[in-house]
Amino acid sequence: MNHSERILMTLGFEKRTERGAVLETFFPWDKTINRWCEEGLPKEYSPSRLYPPADGYMGRYLSDQMSDPVYAYERYLGFDGVKRMAFRIPFSCFDETVMEETDTYIVRLDTDGWVRKYHRNSNLVEEVKAPVTGEEDWNALKEKVREHLALYCTDENIRKVYGRYVAGHEAGDYSIRFRLTGFFWLSRMLMGIEEQMYAFYDMPEVLHDMNQFAVDTYKEYLDKVFDIIQPEVLLLEEDLSGCNGPMISPDIFNEFVGDYYRQLFPFLKEKGVKNVFIDTDGDFNRLIPDFIEAGVDGFLPMDVNAGMDIVQVRQLYPGLKFIGGFNKLTIEEGKEAIDREFERILPVIRSGGYVPGCDHQATPDSSFDNYRYYIKRLKEVMEEAGRDI
Repeated sequence: MNHSERILMTLGFEKRTERGAVLETFFPWDKTINRWCEEGLPKEYSPSRLYPPADGYMGRYLSDQMSDPVYAYERYLGFDGVKRMAFRIPFSCFDETVMEETDTYIVRLDTDGWVRKYHRNSNLVEEVKAPVTGEEDWNALKEKVREHLALYCTDENIRKVYGRYVAGHEAGDYSIRFRLTGFFWLSRMLMGIEEQMYAFYDMPEVLHDMNQFAVDTYKEYLDKVFDIIQPEVLLLEEDLSGCNGPMISPDIFNEFVGDYYRQLFPFLKEKGVKNVFIDTDGDFNRLIPDFIEAGVDGFLPMDVNAGMDIVQVRQLYPGLKFIGGFNKLTIEEGKEAIDREFERILPVIRSGGYVPGCDHQATPDSSFDNYRYYIKRLKEVMEEAGRDI
């Protein structure tokens, strides 16, 4: 069974004759990798190699700069093969520009359109101005984005970037995990979280236009991308919850997020996307029925310490799929804690529709030895999950 078939089997609730997929939820924090390089991880997997900068505007939008280095790192550690990539609507269409500079700070326009104040003698960064503060800003940005789509997201460039993965994917050397910016994340990214919350009531027409523009852009450009490659898993980045629950009500979700899922998801499935997942941290239990009604297949990373218990959620929603769900903090505690955590989630592993992994990135307090033990146990439980029980 190849890597593509294995993840589809694992997420598809299929009766298993082989082990389930052994994958990680996210690639790690740079601080964690720095520690592990001091504890035995080869230096070739240092953060500077895992996280290369995007190559110009095209690299920002047709995003695959981490596909090969993270794939090599994960294969070295013994995970199954997966190439991670994204399509980014060109909202990061600005040239980095220093606007003011003194002995104590720098005020800079960043590539994402935010004006920020960077203090020289500390890590303090102040957000001075968002790219969008009202309808006029949004309309100007929208026109700039359209220009960059025409210039950099051409058919030739799309084939050049994503076409290089066709042969390996078709051979089953790796699965593909593809990322998009979601419809809650988008307005937060362009306005800031506080301003976004007010905008749901003060500027709803602007938010609707943002999301309709995103849907239309996704359909036009992903139509070309997914003629070339078809991801086993597609993630929409949302992060719409905190430890105390969702940041928006079910009504706001359905109007400003769910209605745009209903436009996009049937198109994605027609283009061969196998599993549509939502990437959101925090406790989103209250919104799960609304996500399901909008057509979501599953979720990651299922943040244990925020109240997302995959055992309980699976009992309530037997057809829901998961990636993640393993309490990352147990890796800090050592082998016995890791064993207990696998025992806790084993019923969900056995029932299928689940690729276990950390419920976010492994922390810098996690030793490399403990993380290697976690991988060893992950392989063992996925072997067990493949047996008739």
